[in-house]
Amino acid sequence: MSSINEELISKIGGSVIANPSPSEALKSWRKKLSIKQVDLAKVMKISPSVLSDYESGRRPSPGIAFVKRYIEALIKLDSERGKFLERLIESPDRPAILDIGEFSRPVSATDIVELVEGRVLTGEPYLDKNVYGYTILDSIRTIYSLSGFDFYKIFGATTERVLVFTKVGLGRSPLVAIRVSQFKPRMVILHGPKTVDKMAVDLAEREQIVLMLSLLPREEDFSRLFKKL
Repeated sequence: MSSINEELISKIGGSVIANPSPSEALKSWRKKLSIKQVDLAKVMKISPSVLSDYESGRRPSPGIAFVKRYIEALIKLDSERGKFLERLIESPDRPAILDIGEFSRPVSATDIVELVEGRVLTGEPYLDKNVYGYTILDSIRTIYSLSGFDFYKIFGATTERVLVFTKVGLGRSPLVAIRVSQFKPRMVILHGPKTVDKMAVDLAEREQIVLMLSLLPREEDFSRLFKKL
C-alpha cells in the first residue's frame, strides 16, 4: 500500500472513529465522493444489504477492521474517478490558507458560535452537530489562487469542519465556491462585512451549512481561540 493511501486511511479513519456516529460518518464520505452503495459493496466483497445495515446503524457500530476495509474500498474507487481524496492531504496553499488544524476533541457548532462571538445567519437546525477541525482563509487569495481541485486542500483530515473566510466583502464568492465544490463544510464563518449578501445566505441554506458572521475584532483571534480546543 502506498504512503499516500496509508495517510488517507489514518486521517479519514481517525475522523470516523472520533465521530459519535461512525456509521453516519462513513456514509457521509461515500456520498461526498458520489460512490454508489452497490459499487462499494462489490469492492468490499459484501452484499449491499449488509453495507446498508452498517451505514444505517441497524448493525452494531462498525469496528476498526470494518472501517479500514470501507476506507480502502473508497480509496480504490476514488482513484478510478479523479483522486479527490489525495488532494485532501496535499500541502495547502499557504498564501491563501492562513491556518489549518484539527481539534483535540469534537466541538459542537453552538460552542463555536459562542467562541467567535458569532451571529447565525442560517443553519440553526444543525447547531447540535459537531465539527472536528478548522481552516482559516484569506477570502481574496482563496478565490484567486485556489481553483478547481486545489480548493479541496482546505478540508484537511475531515470535511466536518469550520471554514473561516477573512477579508470578506459581502460573502457571496466564498459560498459560490463551496456550492460548486464536491465537498461541503459543516460551518462557514464570515469575518469582515457588516452585512451579508442574501445569495450567500440562500446558498448556505441550500447546502445545509451553518453560516455565521463573526464579531471578533481581529482575524488572528480565530487561530488563538481554536488552538485552545
